[in-house]
Amino acid sequence: MEENHNIQTGFEELRSETLERLKELSTINRTTAIIKEGKSKIETLQKIVHILPSGWQYPEFTSARIIFEEEEYRSNNFLKTERSQIQEFETIGNKSGSIEIYYSKSFPKVDEGPFLNEERDLIMNLANIISGYLSSIKGEAVLKRHGYDIKAKREDEQKDVCSITSKQLLQRFLNKNNYDRDIFHDLMPFKVREILLIANLYDAYIIEKEGHFSEQIMGEYAQLSLTSLPRITGVSNVEEAEEQLNSKHFDLVIIMVGVDKKIPVILSKKIKKAFPYIPVFLLLNNNSDISYFEKKKKPFSFDSIFVWNGESRIFFAMIKQVEDRINADNDTRKGLVRVILLVEDSPLYYSRYLPLLYQTVLAQTRRIIDDVSTDDLYKLLKMRARPKILLATTYEEAIEIYDKYKDNIFCLITDVKYKREGKMNASAGFELVKHIRGEKKDMPVIIQSSNPGSEEEAYKLKTTFIDKNSENLIQEFKSFIMHYLGFGNFVYRDGKGRKLVEVKSLKEFEKHLRTIPAESVLYHARKDHFSLWLMARGEIQAAKILHPKKTTDFKEPESLREYLINVIQKFRDEQNQGKVVPFEETAILDETNIVTLSEGAMGGKGRGLAFINSLIYNFDFSNYVQGINIRAPKTSFIGTDEFEYFFDRNDLHYVKTNNISYDEIKKIFLKGDLTPTLISRLKLLLKMIKKPLAIRSSGLFEDSLSQPFAGIFETYLVPNNHPDLSIRLQQVMDAIKLVYASVYSDVARGYIKAVNYKIEEEKMAVVIQEVVGNEYGSVFYPHISGVAQSYNYYPFAHMKPEEGFAVAAFGLGKYVVEGESAYRFSPKYPTTAITTVKDQVQDSQVKFYAVNLKNNNPNLLEGDTAGLCKLDIYDAEKHGTLKHCASVYDINNNIISPGIDKPGPRVVDFANVLKYKYAPMAETIEVVLDIVKESMGSPVEIEFAIDLNRDEDYKSSFYLLQIKPMIGGASDYEVDMDKIKKDDIILYAEKGMGNGLVKNIRDIIYVDNELFDKSETAEMAKEIELLNDKMVKAGKQYILIGPGRWGTRDKWIGIPVDWPQISNAKVIVETSLEGYPLDASSGSHFFHNVTSANVGYFSVQPEISGSFITYEKLEEQQLIEKTKFFRHVRFKKPIKVRMDGKKRISVITVK
Repeated sequence: MEENHNIQTGFEELRSETLERLKELSTINRTTAIIKEGKSKIETLQKIVHILPSGWQYPEFTSARIIFEEEEYRSNNFLKTERSQIQEFETIGNKSGSIEIYYSKSFPKVDEGPFLNEERDLIMNLANIISGYLSSIKGEAVLKRHGYDIKAKREDEQKDVCSITSKQLLQRFLNKNNYDRDIFHDLMPFKVREILLIANLYDAYIIEKEGHFSEQIMGEYAQLSLTSLPRITGVSNVEEAEEQLNSKHFDLVIIMVGVDKKIPVILSKKIKKAFPYIPVFLLLNNNSDISYFEKKKKPFSFDSIFVWNGESRIFFAMIKQVEDRINADNDTRKGLVRVILLVEDSPLYYSRYLPLLYQTVLAQTRRIIDDVSTDDLYKLLKMRARPKILLATTYEEAIEIYDKYKDNIFCLITDVKYKREGKMNASAGFELVKHIRGEKKDMPVIIQSSNPGSEEEAYKLKTTFIDKNSENLIQEFKSFIMHYLGFGNFVYRDGKGRKLVEVKSLKEFEKHLRTIPAESVLYHARKDHFSLWLMARGEIQAAKILHPKKTTDFKEPESLREYLINVIQKFRDEQNQGKVVPFEETAILDETNIVTLSEGAMGGKGRGLAFINSLIYNFDFSNYVQGINIRAPKTSFIGTDEFEYFFDRNDLHYVKTNNISYDEIKKIFLKGDLTPTLISRLKLLLKMIKKPLAIRSSGLFEDSLSQPFAGIFETYLVPNNHPDLSIRLQQVMDAIKLVYASVYSDVARGYIKAVNYKIEEEKMAVVIQEVVGNEYGSVFYPHISGVAQSYNYYPFAHMKPEEGFAVAAFGLGKYVVEGESAYRFSPKYPTTAITTVKDQVQDSQVKFYAVNLKNNNPNLLEGDTAGLCKLDIYDAEKHGTLKHCASVYDINNNIISPGIDKPGPRVVDFANVLKYKYAPMAETIEVVLDIVKESMGSPVEIEFAIDLNRDEDYKSSFYLLQIKPMIGGASDYEVDMDKIKKDDIILYAEKGMGNGLVKNIRDIIYVDNELFDKSETAEMAKEIELLNDKMVKAGKQYILIGPGRWGTRDKWIGIPVDWPQISNAKVIVETSLEGYPLDASSGSHFFHNVTSANVGYFSVQPEISGSFITYEKLEEQQLIEKTKFFRHVRFKKPIKVRMDGKKRISVITVK
């Protein structure tokens, strides 16, 4: 029992402490929220001091005071005692102030008298917040006096999204990509979140029973797709109301008036005296009580009277009235939000009009936003840009609102009879219209009156008249809003107002803007219809550009028309930049966006390309590297839905399970049909693109962060130059079908099986990309293609692993990706040669790939090289394209001289680019790797192509073709060699890739060095494939050791294996032999797959490092199998593989 008591006591103490911390946190959050409301200093500090007591242990016995600049701000029932906690603060200008907390009665001593240490932390935090707030006010005032516009400065800072350090990539991307969204986020900063409803039990029952209040107010928010549902606290007497107001903050108080009329008046006076900043509304249940309460309305009583009519929409309107009144200043300034001015003195009528107006305006705003193709969050944000509705009850109030928001008021709804200069004026409404129309003659106006005699005067003033008693009141309001306030379709009219054409979308709007008569352009511009319509659709950015312009700013209508078209085009282009956009027949295809030809997932490569596109067109790379354009090729993609339609439409599901050869599958797929929609879109696409095309696979798992599928599926290049469009179309369709078929290739099947995936899980999207390069006679190619990685597992000399590396080749990138002899360099040290002069000459590129334009109808069944040709490097010299990419080997002096103006062997080393900066290739690679690495949160690989031809700005172009993550980057596993016995070591490598501990392996397969013959490496690849298959069947992983480069395409420098041939190897070791030096693996696909599968990758070069392999220990183990070149041995107990990713050392031990 005692134990249970202790547990319960401990629980209660923990619960009490938690509640205290939550109270303190809530006080800080509420203080910050009050400051964000942007009210005057006096109101802000008064609101803050009222909430302070709630943060201390005994709020009901706590009072607070803030002192600043000889002004005092006190909480309710303030009482100064000797039981105090005080925190002083200072602001700029050496102005001092203090926060003071007092307890009105004695409490037990704890940390600081009766106060907790945590409460000292709280009061210090609050002092810092308040000091910062007051300093910012002072600072802005000083700056303003010196003519410095801090608001404009902030806007400039927001525009210059790339001016800060690269470690804020995400925020800069969000700033740029979501600039228009940020405006919406800035709108409506104040929300009514807490409402105190004071009503006796009977009145509360009437509300709930008649109007289903809770249910309906929530339903109203849901129906209009609004968030931030307020919380309502109900009390039924004065004591409960005072208790609630003293214990928490409320944004609105609603007092429901029943039979007793005196208590609401007394209560409202008490509330307004104690909390003058909280709006207090009276809600009457009886129309006959209106005159009684209007007489009682005095300063410091209640703010407004509303009349309950059995519908809970009145509560919604009351809430929105408070929000609109507070947010109007912010929203009109930041978001060009429009204002509807309602002038009505009768609580009975404005209680009817306001719910109607809010319902209509919000419903129409939602309708036009739903028409726009965007995401749901964006639609919710756009709802914030709806017009604000501001209520005035006298002529003077109306003039005050008009004078403050005259540039934003776009509609006046006014009664005729209300007070002016303190007296009822029978024509106040007419006088108000004349005053406003004197300044804004095209202002839409509704005059509404219950007196039919007012109609004639309303028409004389050219306004719309609505009879307050009309049975069609709601419909007449809706009709007015649709036609006059820009919520409906845009109707182009001639100079006399006659309808010409009606448009629904921004695209139609732009199309007809080009052809309508000049008088129509002037008609709408003079009345500000263009910005009005765009604003109603939530297109704030475009409306902001147009709004300040006047027709007088233009010499003639045509220059005005041209300006409007340019603004809309620029706005639309900026909206689409870096985005994936739906296919449209009239769209202009360019590099700034990716076009979707078919719905569905984009696949791994598609996601990477979309991200590239977004990256390029949402960052200003010129802030980091000058003198080069960073671009992406024109790209379209076909979503995975088409892949599934292809199977369903052609009954091909049997292919997934039947044992059919890959060659046969390709023939079957070529006979299949694509959907008519896709075919028609491809046809339109080919009319716009005349360059060769790369048709690339984009599997769901391909190039993703955890599934290593790179290079397993096919890519086809088609010349796209046949004079017959139908043949070009057929080539592209065949390429798409063959990409689909590549899912079932022997390589893909083996690979998918090796990584424990099911073939039916893979779905294929297709990327169609314009090939980078230029036409040279009968071939097409770029000057440079390459890959680069942000982590260099084979650093040389003073290079660091994290500085990355690049491999570049002349011509198409297939040369690099396939691992042929290309030029490797460090982007950080591009002038440092990694190999000797002899090796550079020996290993230099002598062939290159290009698109074969002669063969304008290639047989794609021949494979992914069907549309290509392999040329001699001297052919490039004839084309005039090699001059910046190669040097000459001077045999007599054993040196390499940049340029090709001398006789001698050509060495492709890009000297004029890397050393003499013809184009900043190395700097660009370094910057792009850094940004992409940070963006993806892991080491990365990029594929790129460079066109050295310069544009009118004298810049070459760097094309980013693909990005993918390199899994297996260095982590934190540490190897301490002092703790490892030397006699236990089988292998030690100072150049290791991988990280962590592997301890479940017993098998090692290694090349017998005595029998190695570099002329028979292709035979070795076949042998290891058979051995690997046996290990796969046995479910065993192993360590693979062999000389030279694993995965190379050049059989003279290593064993030319594909990944599936060694897929069960958990550790791969490259070694050097005498006369057979080791170079690092640079075959992109193979290397990426090794890292993705978390395979350890070691380089052992005893001649240049302390690395070694104890072959004697291997020979002592059980021999499982011996082939012509390999030995497979097995240890009795599992061996341990330790990999230190940071130090890059690896060690394999027997225990």
